[in-house]
Amino acid sequence: MVELTKLSKNLKDLRKQYGYTQSHVAESIGVSCSSYQAYEWGVAVPTLQHFVKLANLYSVTCDDLLE
Repeated sequence: MVELTKLSKNLKDLRKQYGYTQSHVAESIGVSCSSYQAYEWGVAVPTLQHFVKLANLYSVTCDDLLE
């Protein structure tokens, strides 16, 4: 559960750091805006495919998203 909290916080922090909207990130990785919001709120976990797309979008490793 701690990893999910870290993932949620990191996704939100990275999105704000890059100046992206939730809609932009959702469109970039191929999910609905409500699905992406659930990732940031910690109520859903991205699929492996979307997890990798998020890491690529922010030029970080998958491990970085969880740390």
